[in-house]
Amino acid sequence: MPERVPASGTVHWIGAGLSTGSGLARLCESADRVRLWHRTEERAAGSLARLGLVGRAEPRAYTLPALTAELAPGDVVVSMLPAPEHAGILAACVAGGAHFACSSYVSDAVLEQVPQAAKSGLVVLTEAGLDPGIDHLFAHSLVARAREAIGDGTAASYGFTSYCGGIPAVPNDFRYRFSWAPAGVLGALRSPARYIEDGAETTADRPWEVTRPHVLDGETFEVYPNRDSLPFVEQYELPAAWQARSFVRGTLRLEGWLRAWDAVFEELKGGDDARIAALARELAERYPTTDADRDRVVLAVSLDVRSREGRNWSGSYLLDLVGDAEESAMARLVSRPLALGVGHILDGSLPAGLNRAAETAARSEEWLGELARQGVEFTLRTEG
Repeated sequence: MPERVPASGTVHWIGAGLSTGSGLARLCESADRVRLWHRTEERAAGSLARLGLVGRAEPRAYTLPALTAELAPGDVVVSMLPAPEHAGILAACVAGGAHFACSSYVSDAVLEQVPQAAKSGLVVLTEAGLDPGIDHLFAHSLVARAREAIGDGTAASYGFTSYCGGIPAVPNDFRYRFSWAPAGVLGALRSPARYIEDGAETTADRPWEVTRPHVLDGETFEVYPNRDSLPFVEQYELPAAWQARSFVRGTLRLEGWLRAWDAVFEELKGGDDARIAALARELAERYPTTDADRDRVVLAVSLDVRSREGRNWSGSYLLDLVGDAEESAMARLVSRPLALGVGHILDGSLPAGLNRAAETAARSEEWLGELARQGVEFTLRTEG
């Protein structure tokens, strides 16, 4: 492995949408220089004013050529843009000798560039937000605790669930307000979900049709599987001797959401891409998140292991946060873990090549401790 390119101390943060929050402020404290790139320099300056960061970061008008012209070896580029933009930005980073970070799932287009980035001594940090991100930290922590209690080689079965949702703090008739791009919300619902149920791989072509109740601390929510859960069995390092009774990663909504969205689902069943894009715009106008609204984020991850020898263990993490006048819950919980990861690029503790928020249980415990000290509150419960 070639020597890792030392971080220069300069961070380029691209995008200032709904998920950019106090994590950016924390980077302004730890980095030597921060540049915020937005659609125009005026919008970037306005976002810095909103975040109380005037004079602490430099506003820039984003285009990929403009970013490329300012990149220096060892800089860190943080992309808050939609996932399809990441491959082009990463290519510019590799060409310019800069590290790369985002909160999104690693795509095939990004993965193809990782070998060259690693060969060049560059860090590629992905899946370092809320979901994906904090959910990975919770999962690795639970699996490590269960492995210690049960044993890797012990025949056992397990049930695993990970549900996350951004919901209104004060429920409305629609049981939802859009805390991220409506097109992305509808696109996820149109994507088949693959998961394990009753010990067998299962696919739901329309994920909302398998929505079920899920009770957390006495409050009932509705949950459904999201996209492909199966690769995470290996990513979370569940022992081969353990057989999955269930393994689901999915989305959490307020009770009553399924009924409230009935008309939307009818559109999703028969609408083409153009109609769904129009529907996304209509819903965004009808149910926006305004400055007066407060969002709520709930993330619940649980693992229950039962050995054939009668040794059982269960554990769960619950994060439940309501936004305030200064910052939405979504912005805090996406930007802070991402900023934490960027901080570890700056201090040299992340190796070159592909990194996710949690590659090991040890890193999960380290990052969870750091997030807790930063005021991200969550609870851990274990039994057995």
